[in-house]
Formats: sequence, C-alpha cells, structure tokens
Amino acid sequence: MKRHLLTPVCLLGALALGAGTASAAGDPHWEQTGTAYTDTLGGGQGLASRADGSLLYRGLASIPLDLRIKGWNHVGDPDIARGHTFDAYQGPDTATSKMFAVTTPAGKRYEYVHRLNPGEKLNNSFATVSPDGQWLVSGEWGEQRRLQVFPAPLLNPATPATGGDLPEAWQITLDRPVRDIQGCDFVTDTRLVCASNDASGTLFAQIRPLLQVDLPRKVDGRPITGTVSSLFALPQRSVCTGTFEAEGVDYDVNSGTLRTQMIPPGVCAVATAVSSYRQVTD
Repeated sequence: MKRHLLTPVCLLGALALGAGTASAAGDPHWEQTGTAYTDTLGGGQGLASRADGSLLYRGLASIPLDLRIKGWNHVGDPDIARGHTFDAYQGPDTATSKMFAVTTPAGKRYEYVHRLNPGEKLNNSFATVSPDGQWLVSGEWGEQRRLQVFPAPLLNPATPATGGDLPEAWQITLDRPVRDIQGCDFVTDTRLVCASNDASGTLFAQIRPLLQVDLPRKVDGRPITGTVSSLFALPQRSVCTGTFEAEGVDYDVNSGTLRTQMIPPGVCAVATAVSSYRQVTD
C-alpha cells in the first residue's frame, strides 16, 4: 500500500487548515499548514523524519516476523537520530519487559531489552532521542507523572555495542499528570512536544491535546522536572463518526516542520491523517 493513501471519504473531512494555538501577540505559535494521509496498517502508529526530509512510518504491518515470533506484537512512535532508527516495542499483557530496537544506517538491527521495574507499566508507546544523541526518552500508558529516560542504545557509550539489557537511567518528573501519551519528540534541547490521546477533558481543557514539556536544562543523566502545558487540541475531522485516536508526533529540526497523526473513526480508519505545522510569530 502507498504511504500517502488519499481516500475520498477521509479527504472530505480534511477542512479548515490554519488552526493553531492561542497565544499573546508576538509569541510564537504553531500554525497548521497541511494534511496528508498514510495507510494506517503500515504507518498509523508513528512517524519520524530522515535527514533528507523524507518520512519513516511505523504501523502493525511494520513489525518484522522474527520480532513477532519473539512476542513483540506492538510498535510505537519511532525516532531517528544520527541516522539510527529507534523503535519502541511491547509484548502481550503478561509481558515483564519491553524492547527498543535500533537499526544502524547500514541496516543492522540490535535489540535492547528493558526489564520492567516494580510498578512500571508494560506499555512502550514511543521512543525519542535527545538532540545530543545520548538519552532515549519513552513513556507508559494511562495517567502518569513521569517520562522514562534510558541511555541511548549504540549512541551512548554506556550501552552494549550489539544489544542486550537496557536499565532505566533516571526519569523526567512532570509537574502535573498527563494521560495516554502516544508519542513525544524533542523540539529543542529543553523542550518536547507530546501527543496525548486523552479525551476526558479533566486534565486539560483540550480533547486529545498536543502537550509541551519544558525542562530547566537539557537532559544530562540526572533527575529533572518538566513543566507541562497544553498547546491545542489535535485535529479531529472526518465524515465518519465515533472515536478518534491520536498517535505519533515528529519534529523535523531541518525544516522546522511539526507533524502529528490522528486515526479517524469507523471505515475512515484505513487512512491516518498527518497534520503539518510551522511555528510562526504574530
């Protein structure tokens, strides 16, 4: 299937471009610049931008057979750092570990397994690497007050060179709870954006918000607290009715383009909407 599948029934729902965040005059905000589509089976779980500007997508159909046989039946929102692709895998409900697969620019894949800590959820929703390439940030499902941080496999010399165990290094404590984070990506050394599938409206006013996490310093291997704010509700437009699902998020540092994903309900779910944004100042 083609990565950008334009289905007529879903195209009808892609209206009203230009939505962005509310901000004070002179403050930068995100302005929507376009909408594209990718097939959900092959690319509905996440996306990452390559150095040449092309996009890598992940979906259930992206899971290699050998990893499926090992029990890794879900792939999350990926990231690309220094030409290496980082994938977040999780197993069945009985799993006692989660796995990060790292594929080198030469195409060699290594598997890093993290044994769950007491109280840690098995979910492995995403992988994002700090701009300096040293730290891998991930997250769990449900209501959380933290993001998990690991040494970045292969790029951080503290990790095994050919795969192996990956213990958690430390955490980013959040100053307020978040719920159902599907993906995060670094915008700067001290700022992440995260896509939330929270439709309750209890933690933030927006339904399925794009969140911003600001850090007092860049991640450096020590515990740190992030300040969470909600930027705007992710677009939920479709001719189909039912439940939407927010998925991956990516920031292309070279082009300055932010992209988010939303799976529409019903029969429209065959194509995931990919919304693009640029930061502008009024």
